[in-house]
Amino acid sequence: MTEQANDDSVAAFRGRAGLSGIIDIHTHFMPDRVMRKVWEYFDSAGPLIGRSWPIEYRDEEQVRLKTLRGFGVRAFTSLVYAHKPDMAAWLNEWTADFAARTPDCLHTATFYPEHYAASYVEAAVEAGARIFKVHVQVGGFHPGDPLLTEVWGLLQDAGVPVLIHCGSAPTATEFTGPEPIAALLQRFPRLRLIIAHMGAPDYGAFLHIAQAHEHVLLDTTMNFTDFFEAADPFPVAERGRLRELGDRILFGSDFPNIPYTYGHALTALERLELGEDWLRRVCHDNAAREFGL
Repeated sequence: MTEQANDDSVAAFRGRAGLSGIIDIHTHFMPDRVMRKVWEYFDSAGPLIGRSWPIEYRDEEQVRLKTLRGFGVRAFTSLVYAHKPDMAAWLNEWTADFAARTPDCLHTATFYPEHYAASYVEAAVEAGARIFKVHVQVGGFHPGDPLLTEVWGLLQDAGVPVLIHCGSAPTATEFTGPEPIAALLQRFPRLRLIIAHMGAPDYGAFLHIAQAHEHVLLDTTMNFTDFFEAADPFPVAERGRLRELGDRILFGSDFPNIPYTYGHALTALERLELGEDWLRRVCHDNAAREFGL
């Protein structure tokens, strides 16, 4: 599909849903050398990937920004994540600069279990970070790591949401799944968590967690697409809970690291047949409310 044809498909979706714009809370902008390392990992179908994963939007930063804005995306994130010590603080410096020069990007930050994590998380919050991202699968750490106790307390008190990849897709590890998150929320019940990929493949358990905790949301990143349905299909029996939680679900795309077009991520939501009001809430209104946009 050509870029123009994909632009047209997204515009057509927005027209059908009555959307003047889209808020995408799961997009990746990173330092160039980090992004290229990520792409190399996907290209090699690394151990946490497990299958072919071609990158659809492998372009330089300004082209990617133009592409995303061309889809009618009015706000997005620069999700970064640390996979080793002494990485998160300098990533946060980069994302702060990126947000300063990219007004439509929500100021994003990250953290990793290390002794000084609380200090740079507090600094990021004071600098205006609107959302944090952590990836326990790639980072290889337990959400309940004692080194993160102060961090979770800070973020709970600040009310800044954390978008957390904690589901076991595409590959389970000892740190993924619903149990660590349920335990974390017992300790920090006011945490604003956004469960990436709706917690795939443990959809039911994470939907239950969201129903039990009013501050927990879920993002739709890659869910319901042909690519995801082939490996981790969403249970048809759970679609009723998607409707019930219509105010707690946020659209995410994983742009640019997706193996299909942006338009497909949107039409995959549309074919759930949950109605135009549901689509408007998921693709715009819920995030606008959550982030005060």
